[in-house]
This record gives sequence, C-alpha cells and structure tokens, in this order.
Amino acid sequence: MTETEPRDVAGLTIAFLGGTGDQGRGLARRFALVGHSVVIGSRQAEKAERAAEELRATVSDPSLVSGATNAEAAAAGDVVVVAVPWEGHEALIQGLADSLGGKIVVDCVNPLGFDGKGAFALDVPAGSAAEQAAGILADSTVVAAFHHVSAVLLLDPSVDEIDTDVLVLGEDREATDLVQALIDRIPGMRGIYGGRLRNAGQVEAFTANLVSINRRYKAHAGLRVTDV
Repeated sequence: MTETEPRDVAGLTIAFLGGTGDQGRGLARRFALVGHSVVIGSRQAEKAERAAEELRATVSDPSLVSGATNAEAAAAGDVVVVAVPWEGHEALIQGLADSLGGKIVVDCVNPLGFDGKGAFALDVPAGSAAEQAAGILADSTVVAAFHHVSAVLLLDPSVDEIDTDVLVLGEDREATDLVQALIDRIPGMRGIYGGRLRNAGQVEAFTANLVSINRRYKAHAGLRVTDV
C-alpha cells in the first residue's frame, strides 16, 4: 500500500465516464469485485444500463453496479474516471466541468493514432490528455493513471490477478496517494507515483509501444517497476 492512505478508500463510489467501452467496463468490473460501488456512464442512459446489466452477471454483488448518463455518473462518483476515446475527450470534460468540481478526476485517455505501420502518439497542444483535462477542470483535482492496463485482462473472468504496476501522476499528493490506494485494492496491481502531470504525455505515448509489443508477441503486456 502507499505510505499514507488519506481516508478509507474502501467505501468510495467510482464513476466511469464513457464507461461502456472496454477499458471503463473492465476497470469498473475489477473495482466492483473488491467491493466498490461503480457507476457506468454513457451519453445514453439505456446504453449505460445495458452495459451495467452485463457487468452485474460477472461480479459477486450485482447491487454494486449501476448505469447512468455521463452527467449523472459525474455527480454520483466520489472519484470519476475519464475513459472516453481521445476524439471525445475535450468536449465531454467541458460539458461536465461543473459536475466534476471538487472531485478527483482520473484521466486514463491515450491520444493515439493508427495507420498501416501501427499505433503512434498524437501531438496534444496541452502536452497530454491529462493536462488538457486539468486545464479545463479548474475546480477538480486531476490525476493520470491506468494508461497501460489491458482491457482484455480486466474483462477476462479467468484472470484473477492483473499482473501490472500502474503509474500515477498528479500535482496533489493526497490525490495521487488516494488513487494509488484504490489501485492497490485490485489483486496483482500496484500503484506507483510517476511524477507530476507535466510527465503524463510520455506515459500516454508509451501505450503505442505496448500496442506494438502486444501485436508482435500476441500478448497483453503491462509494466513492472523494479527496486521500489
């Protein structure tokens, strides 16, 4: 666990904006498995509820999983994870800035492009998706995390532990400690502080390298940090 756990993270509700995608559903599933209430957000409430219903069948306590619009999810979550595709990132956050005020917002968006040569990092004027979010969400505390976690493994019911470290970046020590403590609750995962948000761009971009690794070796590679 982290050196300091700011409060009892076990009772926190975690909401996922764009939670009907594989990454959002996968993370929501893992947090529900360890006892967190999770809210799957979507632009359409019906789509969110369908995803939540599918997820309920894979967890021990179905009452922990609910579906809602992105706006409702933003309001409901103690911690809110942004898991939308890069193309919709800015517009979504701008539209929900008021609802996200005062909350810890975890950005796991990877600005990537794909062509015949594979995945590559896109240029982001703000420096990174996380910095773009921080620039818009002046009343929120933005933390970057979960960029390198395989959605395939998160959703696979045969995988009991996710063997990976998760780099956590942010400006606020209490917020990064809290996110690390949440990560540590998922079997196999470990949250590792990775620096301030100005370093988030290289973390997001490294996902393109992992995509290349996974394609070459037909794997679902993660990261492990040694000597920590």
